[in-house]
Amino acid sequence: MRVARKNLFHLLEPLLSEVEHPARYLDHEWGAIHEQDGPFHLCMVYADVYEVGQPNLGVSILYNNVNAEEGMSCERCYLPWKDMAALMRERGVPLLSLEGAAPLASFDAIGFTLAHEFIATNVLETLDLAGIALTSAERDEDDPIILAGGPSAWNCEPLAPVFDAVLLGDGEQSIVEVCACIRDAREEGAPRREILRRLARVPGTYVPSLYDVVVDDSSTRWGYAVARSCEDTPQIVFKRCVNDFASTPAVAQRIVPYMGIVQDRFSLEVLRGCARGCRFCQAGMTYRPVRERPAEQVVSCGVEGLLTSGHNEISLTSLSTTDHSQCAEILRDMNAELEGRGIRVSIPSQRLDSFGVEMAAAVAGGKRGGLTFAPEAGSQRLRDVINKNVSEEDFERAARNAFEAGWRRMKLYFMMGLPTETDEDVIGIARMAERALEIGREVVGKGVKSGVSVSISVAVLVPKAHTPFQWVGQLDPEEVRRRQQLLLHEIRDRAIRISYHDADVSLVEGALSKMGRPGFDLVQRAWELGCSFDAWTSEFRFDLWQRAAAELGLDLVDVACESFPLAARLPWDHTSPGVDKGYLQREWLRALDEVTTPDCTRTSCTGCGVCPTLGVHNVIQGVRS
Repeated sequence: MRVARKNLFHLLEPLLSEVEHPARYLDHEWGAIHEQDGPFHLCMVYADVYEVGQPNLGVSILYNNVNAEEGMSCERCYLPWKDMAALMRERGVPLLSLEGAAPLASFDAIGFTLAHEFIATNVLETLDLAGIALTSAERDEDDPIILAGGPSAWNCEPLAPVFDAVLLGDGEQSIVEVCACIRDAREEGAPRREILRRLARVPGTYVPSLYDVVVDDSSTRWGYAVARSCEDTPQIVFKRCVNDFASTPAVAQRIVPYMGIVQDRFSLEVLRGCARGCRFCQAGMTYRPVRERPAEQVVSCGVEGLLTSGHNEISLTSLSTTDHSQCAEILRDMNAELEGRGIRVSIPSQRLDSFGVEMAAAVAGGKRGGLTFAPEAGSQRLRDVINKNVSEEDFERAARNAFEAGWRRMKLYFMMGLPTETDEDVIGIARMAERALEIGREVVGKGVKSGVSVSISVAVLVPKAHTPFQWVGQLDPEEVRRRQQLLLHEIRDRAIRISYHDADVSLVEGALSKMGRPGFDLVQRAWELGCSFDAWTSEFRFDLWQRAAAELGLDLVDVACESFPLAARLPWDHTSPGVDKGYLQREWLRALDEVTTPDCTRTSCTGCGVCPTLGVHNVIQGVRS
C-alpha cells in the first residue's frame, strides 16, 4: 500500500541541530514552487548534497516543465550527508522531499539525474533511505515508478535493474509525456507491469525489465540487451531531441538558494549540442545536432534571469559557448545591458584561437584573472588522433594574444591514456606548458613580479559509450602512474603547477563505464560495504570497491582495461543518440590513421546519421566566424 502523503518536517526538525549545514534540509527558497497541486506528484532527485545538486540545470528544466502542467506537481530531493543519513536511520525518519517534506515513497514517480557514473551508489542510498525496494522487480504495485535520465544514461546498464524506465536525450517534452502516461494508467487501475509496457511506447523511453540480456559469440562478456517480441518494445530506443530549441524557456534557474552552492551564479543555456567531433567526448556525440538560441533571446532572458535571481554573475553555458555563431553579438549586447550593475559574465573554456581570446576579453572587462584552454594532447599527432582540430600555431597565437591582452595566469587541460599515446606525447604536455610560460615572459617580462604562471590539469581517459573510443581499453593504473611521474619529472619551472586525476578513481569510473547489466552486483555490493559519495575525494574508498569486485570474482583492472572487438555487440547498443555505430567505427579507424574529420556546421555533412535518423537538423542563427 502506498505511503501516506503528508508533511513530516516535524520529524526532521529535531535533527537539524545535530548535523552540519542544516540549511541543506530547509524549505522556502525564493522562487521554489510551494503550492504543489496534484493529483500527480513527481519528485526529482539529484543524489548528492543540496549544494552540489541545487544548481543542476537539467533538474531545473524538468522541475519547471512538470509544474507548468495542470494537474501535475514536481518537488525536489537531495541526498542527505552521512551525518544526517545516520540520524534518520537511527530515529526512523524516511527521506523527505524538500518543498513539502513528504516521504519519497508517497510520490507517484521519482526521477533520478544520472550526472556521472559515481552517482550509482548514491542512487541506492537514496532508495534505501526512502524505504523503497532497490530493484524494479522487488517493488509492489503501489510503489513509485522510478525514472532516470541525464548524461550517464547512455550506459545505464549497471543500474538498469533499479529503474522502471530511463528517459534518453532531451527531457523537456518526454518527462511530461511519461508523467501523463503513469497518471492515466494509474487512474485506470492498470497493474504495474502494464504501466511499464505503456511507458516503453513513449518515444525515447527505455524500460529495462522488458529486455533480456544475451551473451553469445557476437557479444562482449557483458552481453547485449534484446527486447522481448511479445512486449511490443523497440529493439533500439532512440533519444528524444528538441529541434526548436529557441521555443523552450530559456530561464530555467528560478530558485535562489540561501546557502553557498558549488556554482553560485545564474546559468543560461545558449546552445545545445556540439559538432566538433572530439573522439573521446561522449557529450559531443550524444547531444547532437547543434541548436543555437537567437542572440536577442539570450540577452533578454539573461537580463531577466539576473533581475529575478539577484545573482551578480551570469554563466553562458553549453558544450562550447564560443562556438555560438552570434557569440560576439551576445557578449556585446549583454555587456551594454549590464553596464554599471557590477555583474560579471562568464563563459566556459575558450577556443584556442584569436576569437576565443577576444571573447574572453569581452567577458572579463577590466579584470584579467586566469584563462583556460583545452589542447587535450601534447603533440599534433595525438591531437589528430582524437580529432582535436587545434594546431601548434593556434596554441601559440592564442597564448600570445592572451598575455598581450593582459592575462597573467593560464590553465591548460590535457588527457592521459589516449589511444596510441607514447612517452613523447606525454613529454609534449610539459613542452606546451613551458612554451606558454615562455611566451608569457616574452610579453610581460621575467621574474616573480611579472605574475606569469601556467597550470596544467591532466585527466585520465575513460572510454565512454557511443564514442569512437568505446572499443578501447583504459590505460592500466600502474602505467598511468608511471606516465604521471614522467610528466612530473619533465616539469622543471616552479611557475608551472600540475595536477592530475587519481588513477584508482579513474579505474573504477572506467569499470562502471564498461560493464553491462551484471555490473549492478558490483554497485550493490560496494554500497553494502559502505561506498557512497564516491565522487568526493574524501569519501572515495578504493579498497571497498576492490573488495566488492573480488567477492564477485572480478578484477577492476581487467574490466576497465579490456578492449572490445570492433564488430562486437555492446551492452548499450539497444539505446542510441542517433549517431550511427558505423560512423563511430569509421571514426575509430580514422583515429588510427591520424586523419581528422571536420565540424559539419562549418563544412558539409560528415555522415554521423543524427539528422536523418531523428528528423532534426543543425540550427545556426548567424554566420560562423
